[in-house]
Amino acid sequence: MRGAGSSRGLAATGTGGAAALRLRAEAAALGLPELMLAAERLAASVDPGAHGLRRAGTGEDFWQYRAAVPGDPAGLIDWRRSARSDAAFVRERELQAPQAAVLWVSGAPGMGWSGDPARPAKRDRGRVLALALALLMLRGGERVGIGASPARPGRVQAEAVARDLLAATDELPGEAALRPHRRVVLVGDFLGDLTGLRGLLGQAAALNCRGALLQLLDPVEETFPFAGAVRFRAPSGERHATGNAAALRDAYLARLAARRDELALLAASAGWQFGTHDTGAAPSAALLWLHGALSP
Repeated sequence: MRGAGSSRGLAATGTGGAAALRLRAEAAALGLPELMLAAERLAASVDPGAHGLRRAGTGEDFWQYRAAVPGDPAGLIDWRRSARSDAAFVRERELQAPQAAVLWVSGAPGMGWSGDPARPAKRDRGRVLALALALLMLRGGERVGIGASPARPGRVQAEAVARDLLAATDELPGEAALRPHRRVVLVGDFLGDLTGLRGLLGQAAALNCRGALLQLLDPVEETFPFAGAVRFRAPSGERHATGNAAALRDAYLARLAARRDELALLAASAGWQFGTHDTGAAPSAALLWLHGALSP
């Protein structure tokens, strides 16, 4: 629901052909440095560390002590721990190994909207969050991709991720983006029809893809601060006028709460986590939540 006079992003429409593709690519490239800079700053503000796999292996983090067994090299024995008992103990570290993650920010028309020029559009905040998450994961040696694009490791992949984020216009990634045991992050407002999301989460569950669903809204959509005569315009172009917008607030907030309950249930049924974020809040908390939601 949008208040009259609010700005709304325009969805790019391509006509096909090499010329149209070049124009879209050039337009996307214009936003690349700004997106990279914002994501780098956000990623630098948090340091959650690499994802562990909760089993013994090579890594920096302590996992557990175990009793030494015949064949263990003497160099693995933790002599300080062993001195406190009659047995020898080995100090094991937690295995940290590359994993693959798929990220997606919805390209639905409503994602281009902001209730205040001082706030970013939902789509822009979602892209910054997704790219900052990708940077954290790439620095941890993990592989990241956008949608069906190949998930690759390394700093060079960060720019490919940024370009793919700017070029993505579909509301949801296709099922080709899903692979067995991959982790998936979907960011959107999820205010429209949920049929496609239900199907995608069902497919993800069948492939044992775990992930996170983040609903991203503008503060205006969170609080419905309208009063008096207001004309509302949906992204589809549908319009609704009322002479007493305040009288609609309770019904709107109830529907929003019901939608969030529905999203939380959908996520839980697929073994996913569900979270919310509004563009008036600092993005660092949402980034930390996303990173934690992907932890094994």
